[in-house]
Amino acid sequence: MTVTWEEVGWERIADGVGRVRLPGWDCTVGLVVGDGAALLVDAGSSRAEGARLRTRARELAGSPVTLLALTHAHFDHVFGAAEFPEAEVFAAAGACVVLGDERGRAELRADAVRHGLDARAAEEAAAALVRPGREVADRLAVPLGGGREALLADVGPGHTAHDLAVVVPGGRPVVFCGDLVEESGEPQAGPDAVPSRWPAALDRLLELGGQDALYVPGHGAVVDAAFVRAQRDALAARFGVSR
Repeated sequence: MTVTWEEVGWERIADGVGRVRLPGWDCTVGLVVGDGAALLVDAGSSRAEGARLRTRARELAGSPVTLLALTHAHFDHVFGAAEFPEAEVFAAAGACVVLGDERGRAELRADAVRHGLDARAAEEAAAALVRPGREVADRLAVPLGGGREALLADVGPGHTAHDLAVVVPGGRPVVFCGDLVEESGEPQAGPDAVPSRWPAALDRLLELGGQDALYVPGHGAVVDAAFVRAQRDALAARFGVSR
């Protein structure tokens, strides 16, 4: 049985495209519904959150999530991924270094606990963390059925060394930006960020989406191209990057 976006507390962005802002860290999870296929963008901050997302996504799509795109390897975006065993998992090239490596998992677990995730939940999620089956080195068009497709693009480095964007073409394209763009606060640059190349990553996002696209940040409200350009300029000034 399918339901409407509003009935389950999700935000409809375009026809067959929506997202939810999760409690706690205000992290975005997106959903793109095709004909017999459903693409989830990011998976939440714990296995329990991933399980709730799986249920909601199935209600919205009328079928299980078949594709999962992880925008970057931070716990609040990937720790629910094990709850989507039917899905083919995508990430930017090189992300397996973090997601499939014992040291990388340990660092994600520690970071989750530092940010307030229950230690047992963090341990459980890190132990079950999914290694992406496909890494995207440039761009990859993923068919979703019914004439719909999504474009996965390796646009980093920037927020991390391995940043993936998801573009849904349409009359007004939708771009899921991961944490390359943040609206509800200043973009966060942790130890795995590549500040000198972050502004260029936003240039690539703008090239992919164009002037009329809707840009969905990893945290915060949906924004337009002008916001992304302004954030690009602010990051360049903050990190001393010239054009």
